[in-house]
Amino acid sequence: MNNQSAFPEPPPGCPAHNSGRRVPMYGPEFAADPQAFYDHMRHYGPAAPVELAPGVDATLVTDYAAALQLLQNPDTFRKDSRRWRDLNEGKVAPNNPVLPMLAYRPNALFTDGAEHLRLRQAVTDSLAGVDAHWLSRQVERVSSYLISQFSALGEADLLSDYAKMLPLLVFNELFGCSPSIGDRLVFGTSGIFDASMDAEKANEELTQALIELVALKRRQPGDDVTSRLMAHPAKLSDEEMIHQLVMLISAGTEPQRNLIANGLYLLLCDEKHAGGTQAGGLLVEDVIDDVLWNTPPMANYAPHYPVCDVDLGGSLLNAGDLVLISFAAANTDPALSSSRQVLSKRAHLAWSAGPHACPAKDSGQLIAVAAIENLLNHLPDIELAVPVESLTWRPGPFHRALNSLPARFAPVRMQQSSVKSATPSAGPATTPAAAPQPRSQGKASKSSAWSSFLAWWRS
Repeated sequence: MNNQSAFPEPPPGCPAHNSGRRVPMYGPEFAADPQAFYDHMRHYGPAAPVELAPGVDATLVTDYAAALQLLQNPDTFRKDSRRWRDLNEGKVAPNNPVLPMLAYRPNALFTDGAEHLRLRQAVTDSLAGVDAHWLSRQVERVSSYLISQFSALGEADLLSDYAKMLPLLVFNELFGCSPSIGDRLVFGTSGIFDASMDAEKANEELTQALIELVALKRRQPGDDVTSRLMAHPAKLSDEEMIHQLVMLISAGTEPQRNLIANGLYLLLCDEKHAGGTQAGGLLVEDVIDDVLWNTPPMANYAPHYPVCDVDLGGSLLNAGDLVLISFAAANTDPALSSSRQVLSKRAHLAWSAGPHACPAKDSGQLIAVAAIENLLNHLPDIELAVPVESLTWRPGPFHRALNSLPARFAPVRMQQSSVKSATPSAGPATTPAAAPQPRSQGKASKSSAWSSFLAWWRS
């Protein structure tokens, strides 16, 4: 691998500045301007030496062609992190904060060969049973419920009040959760990705909720992803069921909320999309495509491990090295600048590629588009409530995620009966509100969000 000191210095403010260290990807400087870091990394060639967290070295692929070459070559680049040399040699502490995203689990994400094929087929077939029209209706139901919780206030944090909760509630629908199981699933999943919560307690709560969900579906199967996964010819054990469900939750909540929030950010903040708060035609789909190309919600991930020493476009990778793909850098590779506009919209790498490409990309895009369109239909005058330069991004090597997205709008009181009967094209089912409610009123606790939604819907 090339020596870092032979190349131009890192961006101003980078902790590696003038130090000769690997480029760090965990501080506020990286979160504030990742593209400046990617531009610097390109001086190394197709891959750069980075530090994901203190003590965790990795190689980050920033070149589009090299990324495709790696993703489509499972014989040379494996997913099983038990091959990770630094972890095996004790160089990575067991309590390192990035380890939960990288450590081996017996699911379709971290397996190879025949075992990967067996698990992935079960997941893919189970997701294929989700009807797109049904899913669109569920997103509209959940979206309308969440909007009703803040519409009379005239303000909301579109991240915590909307984009964060919507995927969690939709996944409860997909998995066929009972009220009590669903509440704990929401709490557990939220806690894993929320630094302000007890991650260990949240993980225990999530695991227990999934154990009970699997037991429930063994007794009472239904028309849901959990039951279809359980009935698949792959004959998954209860342990395998839990690991596949954790993978689906992790892949379908954190990235999904960031896709929705980053799309709303473009609509509210980016001059290119000025006037785009009237959800018409393909506008919202175009915004989501913009996000997937330029600010993908999972910016850097797809961990792989070479089975032998290999040359990747001039960068030497050693057997057992941790190698990640920068979807954000590859998508903005200058080599694509003259051709990106004529490429297929799906040519970006935000959903990854090769045998481990996301099996739910169509559903993920549908959820994001429907969530944004329904919000704009109900609150067409919504606008950013703070100066755009005051918005901040969550530090971390993997995601591109806002800390918050405050918005304001004319307060409206949504009529529940109208909301339930409305279609996405029917326009806002609202009436002018009286005085805005205090923010504490009408807001369901996240720990009881699923049962609160069910009670709202059935009332």
